[in-house]
Amino acid sequence: MTLSTQRLDHFLAKYCQVSKGDVRLLLAQKRVYVDGKTAQGIDQRVNKFTQISLDNRVIQNNPAYYVMLHKPVGVVCATKDNIHPTVIDILPFEFKHELHIVGRLDLNTSGLVLLTNDSRWSEAIIQPKQKIEKTYQVTLQNPVDDSYVCGFKQGMYFKFENITTLPANLTVTGQYSAEVKLVEGKYHQIKRMFGRYRNPVIKLHRSQIGEIKLDEQLASGQSRHLTKLEIDAFKNSL
Repeated sequence: MTLSTQRLDHFLAKYCQVSKGDVRLLLAQKRVYVDGKTAQGIDQRVNKFTQISLDNRVIQNNPAYYVMLHKPVGVVCATKDNIHPTVIDILPFEFKHELHIVGRLDLNTSGLVLLTNDSRWSEAIIQPKQKIEKTYQVTLQNPVDDSYVCGFKQGMYFKFENITTLPANLTVTGQYSAEVKLVEGKYHQIKRMFGRYRNPVIKLHRSQIGEIKLDEQLASGQSRHLTKLEIDAFKNSL
């Protein structure tokens, strides 16, 4: 979902309802500012988050939103659902319907969900080539031990999709618990990987995406804006 851009002269001609010749004159007279600086030229690229001013009057200044949600079990990662509440439903923000979900969790998985209206930022996280690591806390029905580590590290072949999963790191954290780190998200991947050991997953919780950790101060169902440091964690992928 790439953030679409357009030429500055196209934007101004449409907004001001004037000819491109008139737009050239506005720029030549240095009456147009882009992100606080004099416009560079007619072919300068702008997007929906670019601040644009004409004659010291702001004509576009759309804010970008970045949100962290502690998703509860029983809430779906969707914008609409006829049966279950959605992550959008439980957000308290007035702008929530502008947001899209960055990496979904299934109905019975809890934990960190990111939402934004900045498609360029979300693409830097969800594109497979970026290999952004996600961390999950897993509670199992049967005891787990270090014999699982090698199987997760080697990857597993799933006949239905005819794929082999990328290596995943498993750390045993208790008799019935483990932490799993992986860089992909195949359909019910973690549950199916533990299924190879005939060990059902009782609880699955995502605690981290890349450098962004779920805020321990957020109770289940609560959300907050990301900090600048958290937003910038993926800037090298843009």
